[in-house]
Order: sequence, then C-alpha cells, then structure tokens
Amino acid sequence: MRTKLTAFVAIMGVSLLAEPAFSHHSFAAEYDQNRALKLTGTVIKVEWQNPHTYLYIDVTDKKSGKVTSWTFEMGSPSGLVRRGWTPETAKIGMTVTVEGAQAQNGSNRANARNVIINGKKLGAASSQELQPYVGLDFNQPVIDSLGAGQGTNP
Repeated sequence: MRTKLTAFVAIMGVSLLAEPAFSHHSFAAEYDQNRALKLTGTVIKVEWQNPHTYLYIDVTDKKSGKVTSWTFEMGSPSGLVRRGWTPETAKIGMTVTVEGAQAQNGSNRANARNVIINGKKLGAASSQELQPYVGLDFNQPVIDSLGAGQGTNP
C-alpha cells in the first residue's frame, strides 16, 4: 500500500510541475505570420514577467483620431535582457513602433518581432524572431498605424 501511495504522490508531483509546459503555445497556434503589422503608439503598460513580457500601446488613427489599445506579446525577460532590454527600456508615455504579426482572430493582439525605441530597433525575443516572414520585407509598406491605408494586409 505504501508503494502505491508513494507512486501516486510522485506522479501527482510531476504532473503539477509539468503543467506550465503543457499550457505554453506555439507562435502559429495564436498568431498569423501573413498578418504582419507595424504600429506606432504610446506605451501605456509593460508587464515584465515570465514566461512572456507584454507591451501595451495606444495607437491613434491618423484620420479619425480614434485611439485603439494593442497588446504585444514578447519573449521572456531574460531573452529581452540578452537583446539589450532592461525593465526601464519601454516606459509609460514613450512613443514606440512595434513590428509583428497580428493574432489569427483579428483582435488587437499581436506577437512583437521588433520594437523601435528612440530610433533604435530592438529584437523582442519572441517566438517569431528567428522565423522569416515569407515574402515580407519590413522596409516595404505594411499595416502602418490604424487607418493609414498603406498596408498590404487587411
């Protein structure tokens, strides 16, 4: 009986410790590499935490003046540090430009590839950073702020 109890406790312990690995997602499960975007906005919040850092920005439509909030998933804090970030790199109120890929469901959520702060392009340590966009060059027009009408994607 004691052996069965020990085995049960061991299995439960391993299961509980493995839970975060099961809940993690791949880039393709949530984001669409064919929905590339490049948005400029004001930082309203930064969540510097594991397993992903989140950058929240308000983007103002150039035509209507309407403000839309966007959430960008980036890599882990340690991955960002290896790319030159600190918790103070993106501060509330700063204007930043984020290049990335929008969520498959079309929401105001995206996976950041690069963040341009004060003219310096920083990698976002994200799951797409090392994955090339097929046929996409970020020097060419993409969705550039809301309503700008320059995008190659809807």
